[in-house]
Amino acid sequence: MKNTIANMADVVSNDKTQSWFYSDIVREHFFHPKNFLETDAPEVEFNAMGKVGSPACGDELRVWMMVDPATEKIKKFWWRTFGCGSAIASTSIASVIVTENDGMTLENARKLKPQDIMERLGGLPPRKFHCSVLCDKALRDAINDYYRRSDQFDKIVNEAYRLIDPVAKVTDHDIEEAVLEGAQTLEAVQTKTKVGIGNPGILPAVEELIRFYREKYFG
Repeated sequence: MKNTIANMADVVSNDKTQSWFYSDIVREHFFHPKNFLETDAPEVEFNAMGKVGSPACGDELRVWMMVDPATEKIKKFWWRTFGCGSAIASTSIASVIVTENDGMTLENARKLKPQDIMERLGGLPPRKFHCSVLCDKALRDAINDYYRRSDQFDKIVNEAYRLIDPVAKVTDHDIEEAVLEGAQTLEAVQTKTKVGIGNPGILPAVEELIRFYREKYFG
């Protein structure tokens, strides 16, 4: 099993001289993932569920949470993914982050960023950044699901319309659609959406989203 894993494309360096170039923390969470489920969580053990991706695209992630209604803290967080080693490690460490120290509130969990996940992992290769984004999106989807189940509809944030550029009024959904329509570079996405043209400070975030959607749909 170790030889098989060591020869997978995402854990072998380009020059084939290193069989593992991730941090020790990534290695630990890849080989010994925390809070992982092999099957779906029983209905009685969670009160929120999130999902992102699709097996047809290569990555799918499902998460289940038990939230304390009195404090809105995440007490349990389980997950299952069809993704790569980086997706496994990212979700594993995220499950620890949101449940440690008596659990993170939903308000604070929603503020968790992919950069926070990567920092706890000791970094990820640039082409694997989208794995932490995948986990980030599944967590927020589960938070929305909790608010939906508890009839707190005013607290639901529609991810499809997350505003990326307040000047050009461009959302993450607009960028996703541009990539699906064939825009593979920042310049091509800007041509379609005008994102960042009058607001260059948001360009790094735009480039991260382009990489995520490009790898999600086209590999």
